Amino acid sequence: MEGIEASCIEGDRERAELWLVPWLNAWEAYAIGLMGATSKRTSGGGGRGRPVRDYRQAREVLASRVDIEKLRAERARKTPLDLDRVRATLTALGQPQKQQPCVQVVGTNGKGSVCAMLDAMLQASGYAVGRFTSPHLSNVRERMRVNGEPVCEEAFVEALNRALQAEANALASGHALTYFELLTVTALAWFEEQAVDVAVLEAGLGGRLDATSAVEPALICVTSISVDHTQLLGQSLEAIAREKAGAFKAGTPVLGAPQEKEVRAALKEAAEAVGAPVAFLGRDVEFSKRFEVSQRLGPHCAVCLTTPRSSFEHVACPFPGEHQAVNCGLALAAWDRLREMGFALDEQEAIAGLARAQLEGRMELVSTAPRILLDGAHNVAAMRALVRALGAFVPYDSLVLVFGCCDDKDVEGLLREAAQGADKMIFTRARSTPRAVEPETLRERFAAARSGMAQCAETVEEALELARRAVGREDLICVAGSFYLVGEARRALQAETLAAQT
Repeated sequence: MEGIEASCIEGDRERAELWLVPWLNAWEAYAIGLMGATSKRTSGGGGRGRPVRDYRQAREVLASRVDIEKLRAERARKTPLDLDRVRATLTALGQPQKQQPCVQVVGTNGKGSVCAMLDAMLQASGYAVGRFTSPHLSNVRERMRVNGEPVCEEAFVEALNRALQAEANALASGHALTYFELLTVTALAWFEEQAVDVAVLEAGLGGRLDATSAVEPALICVTSISVDHTQLLGQSLEAIAREKAGAFKAGTPVLGAPQEKEVRAALKEAAEAVGAPVAFLGRDVEFSKRFEVSQRLGPHCAVCLTTPRSSFEHVACPFPGEHQAVNCGLALAAWDRLREMGFALDEQEAIAGLARAQLEGRMELVSTAPRILLDGAHNVAAMRALVRALGAFVPYDSLVLVFGCCDDKDVEGLLREAAQGADKMIFTRARSTPRAVEPETLRERFAAARSGMAQCAETVEEALELARRAVGREDLICVAGSFYLVGEARRALQAETLAAQT
């Protein structure tokens, strides 16, 4: 349970307020719909210009903001996104994003993994690294880290107050920053305070209007692009790719993971249109991967990457799964490009740092008796990759999958992929989002397309208990389908750990 106890108390405290967030966001979206695009009234402006006293109030202010991820698609589409207000707020803050070079990571799957691996490699060479990612699992402070450590409550409040004051100075009227936009500005303010050497920023949704795109990065990485968030980003792979490529900027180099032909073409066209040099792993950058088994590491993927500056031969990927080997290659390529830009980086230090990389909620083992894995796979491509990785990297007799997803996903596709590996399905729902599909609805849709053992549980705690009853010593429980669900499972297990210690 390494790492799961550190945020236990915080996770319980935030869980007590989780029910409030979706209702506040739903009301905010309703208000936006009533006001219309021409209204000069503010939207979601809780706390604007008023100092936050403590961390509890900071969470209340954030909960009052519009959170696109928790809104239904029709509401989310009505929420105005505008990078100008993010840029204006950063200007009022003194341009903290210009105090250090930034690496922006966009894409569909693997962004958090690339950020974590690149962060670990840069730290190994002595650089102070700020990392901004999403979503969080146990508490919002996980989203912003310096050298792997989440921001503390006091520093979070201080940085948020700076962001709120800058917002008030920059945006006297009109729409306030959204939840994600405000967190992005807060993270950059904290990174400036911490005098980091480099910032690694994970885009939230898309790229064109994502808050992280208000930054002028030194490098942009594009992870695997697949179908997700279609109501907001487009119905086709090409449309989604173009939306992600909206982050590209003139002269800023772009590194891309291997992509489907139509995605690669869309990305190249977008890069050429703005004058951004682009290179893809496996085509423009020499890259290969293979599955290996060793006595020391067990089953793992080894990565090879060669450039005019660097040569990595059979480097062990720190995270299980063939998909993670691709992410590892992209992180290594980004490291190499930073080396070309003048960063003092050593290959052996990079390999040592890579081995220390950690990432919660991605095939994360949180219990050994019984074995429980958590994985945030929440779209078809990610679920397919998870099932393959479990089969290749984790020995088990029987797999019980605790599953829940949101209603804007390809539910049938997720169920189809999940059923390829699961011996039993336990359907549940996350309480922290109004978009969660009801467990009984999931079971009905599952039964309509295939046969198999399935049960329903109203809460993740009940689902975990049902799963425990169903498994033996050599079996495996995996929680997947939604980061919201994984976060709630993680907090439930944290609470169990704390209770057992008292």
